[in-house]
Amino acid sequence: MRSRSFRPTPRTAVVALMVGAAFAVGGAKATPADSCDQTITDVQRYCSACWRNARIPADSWSDCTQEVLYRLMNTVPLTKWDRLLQAEGDERREFVRAIDAVKKRSQRSRKYAPLNEDVAERRDRTGVDLVAERREEMNKAAAEVLSYRQKRILEMSIEGYTVQEVADAMRMSPERVSDEKYKAIRKLRRHLGVEA
Repeated sequence: MRSRSFRPTPRTAVVALMVGAAFAVGGAKATPADSCDQTITDVQRYCSACWRNARIPADSWSDCTQEVLYRLMNTVPLTKWDRLLQAEGDERREFVRAIDAVKKRSQRSRKYAPLNEDVAERRDRTGVDLVAERREEMNKAAAEVLSYRQKRILEMSIEGYTVQEVADAMRMSPERVSDEKYKAIRKLRRHLGVEA
């Protein structure tokens, strides 16, 4: 359950329920105010654009918009809601402040979500042993079937050197390094039974 810093009063809870009903039923009036339903529709569109730009998952847009409306009901009188989308004014500042607060709360809740307890360690001890065993088997095979130059090329490649760097270090052309590396890998695969 989400922890919220505000508590609904019976009056605001009823108004929030009415506002929610206005979203669900297109023609229903949210309050007796003259153009409140159009204002609520405009606020909803504005909020949806904000949630999209903030990359909030679409399935939480409705909840975020409801929370913005709830915050507005606590700070802006319903008679002044027609001023929410004006360029300036106290009502506009409250609207932007509510959107920012909800957006940040939503982003924080996504960012710090706990890991599922079912997540297991990717490699257990047996997996580590298996990797070490395969590495030892590979080294043994390399000693048996590869030339010194092929072993050195593979070692340097594993250490992260580029083909050009290996070529410079071994005083060979990059084409020759690539060819030797390819031949070495083919020999190892054949020896280990990986290739038919």
